[in-house]
Amino acid sequence: MTGRAPRADAQRNRAKILAAASEAFARDGADVPLDSIAALAGVGPGTVHRHFATKESLVAAVVAARLARLADRADELVADPRADFLAFLGELAAEARHNLVLTSALGSALGTDGDEAAARLSRGLESLLRAAQRSGVVRGDLTVGELHAIIAGALTIERRLPADRQGLGLEIVLAGLRAS
Repeated sequence: MTGRAPRADAQRNRAKILAAASEAFARDGADVPLDSIAALAGVGPGTVHRHFATKESLVAAVVAARLARLADRADELVADPRADFLAFLGELAAEARHNLVLTSALGSALGTDGDEAAARLSRGLESLLRAAQRSGVVRGDLTVGELHAIIAGALTIERRLPADRQGLGLEIVLAGLRAS
């Protein structure tokens, strides 16, 4: 391939495919057929395949974009360690609660070194954790690896609660993270 930037219409098609896939994967998980994503995006199946050779590459692109946005948000939070850590976990849970692919990615990707977006999110989460521990709001014996496992568990709890009780599982988990 040449070093030229993609054409404007190709960039628009890619953005439409990513938006449609993000919506479909959030709602239905990664089993959504590529033809369905093409229809949602308003493009042909060949266009999807030109941009993403496999469904796995499309899922990876959607997850990487979402993890990167979460990492950006974690990087923004530095003003109030006491509130920022708990607020970020609340935002993360609220977003992942209704997003099957993101929940799966957070459960498996956090703490892995292979994906730069996941690594950035993990670093941001660790930074928030350390600041909250220094401020005395979060127990000092908690490691970032343990926090990853706790987040994965909290997301599972949240998904299993009835809609009118969602938030309760996270509230209980957060209470257990607080310093005594």
